[in-house]
Amino acid sequence: MIEVIILSIVQGITEFIPVSSSAHLILISKYFNFNNENLTLDVSLHLGSLLAIILYFRKELLDFIDNKQLFFKIVLSSIPVMVFGFLLIQLNLIDYLRNTKIIGWTTIVFGFLLYLSDRVKIKNNINHNFKYSTAFYIGLFQILSLIPGVSRSGITMTGARFFNFNRVDSAKISFLLSIPTLSAASLYTLQKLVSENNFEVSFLNFLAITLSFFFSYIAIKFFLNFLKKFSLTSFVIYRFILGSLILIYAY
Repeated sequence: MIEVIILSIVQGITEFIPVSSSAHLILISKYFNFNNENLTLDVSLHLGSLLAIILYFRKELLDFIDNKQLFFKIVLSSIPVMVFGFLLIQLNLIDYLRNTKIIGWTTIVFGFLLYLSDRVKIKNNINHNFKYSTAFYIGLFQILSLIPGVSRSGITMTGARFFNFNRVDSAKISFLLSIPTLSAASLYTLQKLVSENNFEVSFLNFLAITLSFFFSYIAIKFFLNFLKKFSLTSFVIYRFILGSLILIYAY
């Protein structure tokens, strides 16, 4: 149960801030020697985060008539990462990327890229400047999130900032992009469990969903409020410190 509680809290806090949830889950699992191959737990963790983002943006999602263009742009943005993710799985390359040295370097390098993007001038907003072409290009950035340590939220925010969106709108774009991505990841893992006749639901799964949902929702709300007042520099500093510690350990 302790494993489920720790991983659920880590998933909830790190999924939507630019620090890489996958890297934190891998590192913590290695440090505490957790069983990192529990697919039902993986589904539960992602499902909790997915439910949190759906609840937070329920008005935009339910008002499909007025927001259908935004919906199609989000779907378009998510196609590249789904295609490349599928290819990585089919080629059995995922495990090669779950490497401590890779996580250390990507944490630092893409933290620096986040810092550079946060220096750009602000002139665009999501209501008037989030075009189909912009959505597709930000979706290409999201492909890099398949590498642990890059951070899906971090790289999509980096892309949005490079396209001159303000910090809050960049975060909203990142959050909305997470919906199809988290849905696809959850459905793929669920399908794999069913095909292997290995799908069992227990109290721990419900606990993981609940805790992941709760901490994800809090993280989303906190992060959006944080961005109204502060820059992304504190997250960049955190990434530099974490990445450096990982590399010292790895080498």
